Amino acid sequence: MPTIDSDAHVVETEHTWDFMQREDQKYRPLIVRPRGEEGGEYWFIDGKIRGLVRIVVTGRQLAEVSERTGRDMQTPRETREMEDVPARLTHMDELGIDVQVLYPTIFIEQITDKIEWEIAIARGYNRWLADIYRQGQGRLRWICVLPLLDMSASLEELKFCQKHGACGVFMRGIEGNRLITDPYFYPLYEAMSHLNLAVGVHVGNGNPQVIDLVSQYNGGGSFWKFRIPVIGAFHSVMMSEVPTLFPKLRFHWAEAAAQWIPYVIKDLQRRWATQGKELPENPMKAYRQYVSCQTDDDVDYILRYSGEDNITIGTDYGHNDQSTEVEALRNLKKTGAITASQYEKITYHNPKALFAIEDLAAKNA
Repeated sequence: MPTIDSDAHVVETEHTWDFMQREDQKYRPLIVRPRGEEGGEYWFIDGKIRGLVRIVVTGRQLAEVSERTGRDMQTPRETREMEDVPARLTHMDELGIDVQVLYPTIFIEQITDKIEWEIAIARGYNRWLADIYRQGQGRLRWICVLPLLDMSASLEELKFCQKHGACGVFMRGIEGNRLITDPYFYPLYEAMSHLNLAVGVHVGNGNPQVIDLVSQYNGGGSFWKFRIPVIGAFHSVMMSEVPTLFPKLRFHWAEAAAQWIPYVIKDLQRRWATQGKELPENPMKAYRQYVSCQTDDDVDYILRYSGEDNITIGTDYGHNDQSTEVEALRNLKKTGAITASQYEKITYHNPKALFAIEDLAAKNA
């Protein structure tokens, strides 16, 4: 049975922005390395430090973390930075992965609050991913990044992305000063429904003020900054009119694990009952919500609330944090906590439906 890694990454470099149009090069992101600071690289955009910080980690350091956690995080630089696309495909073969769905890295935080900068940078990023897709033999599908500060520009860019292998649109739990249930996004959701693209809500936060506030908690700031907005956005979507207004729209909730699903579903049941409504028996299936789990989640328990048809799994390939587990798909099978049928759904049938990916089993037959 084929397998699909529903949350892998590309790591942007200076060369990513070679794909920006000539007239857009004045908006090109730069990497800066503060004097006297080891291990940190920063994106410099629009005169400010922006986007997710690039953490430079040595192979030895990664090996030590992998040994400590029991999770393999090591990936070759040339594969995570897409310097060598054939090598990425070869590594996927070694991992037993047929298709990866590629999410960005830099955009996990807001990169700019200026429309012209966002349009230029998103456009360059998407053309880089289109080139990766061209080289990837159909095995490297991707989540596009839109300049959401400008809806007209977003709708125009969406057409290019869909024609060049994109299978979804990247969003964060908070987008600037808006929640993703804001009617501002309805034209986008309508267009995505027409093009059969998923909403990829990845851990992240597009509101700098919220990030500044929760970053005061240094013991686990990324949990507040990036994971909580995803869980809150899921709850907001389920309480909103979005699933019924756009009955073909599918959502992917990525890298926030899945252990929170029973808690949120129970809360939704109470709230709906208080309002005199009854939550569907399988609300995630009814409203086309897909969540990526981790191997140490209590998956068999979670399935009682999510159903079997709406859980996927990702490796977080290319990163090196608490979510990363390069062997996640294999390790999930080794846990022995789920049936063979459930495993096939999580690693193939569910992400195939979520991202509208062609039938790989028939293709490989």
